[in-house]
Amino acid sequence: MSEAQAAPETPRAYEPCLCREVLRKIDQFFTVKSDAAREHFRTSRLEFPKAVRTLIDERIEKLSHTGQAGAKITVE
Repeated sequence: MSEAQAAPETPRAYEPCLCREVLRKIDQFFTVKSDAAREHFRTSRLEFPKAVRTLIDERIEKLSHTGQAGAKITVE
């Protein structure tokens, strides 16, 4: 079938769907309209991984310190 003979696409009409409506509401809820709020989110996107890295570094430091070896005792 050639392009001239092809049927034109008609826009699809969607029936109301619970999932679609929930996703639309979630999108509306989390849409950031304020520039100040957007800047805070951008900054936190950088700060959160830094905080996790700090926690990991502290844990590695704690685990890498060798504690005092056990005391020697003589067994008769």
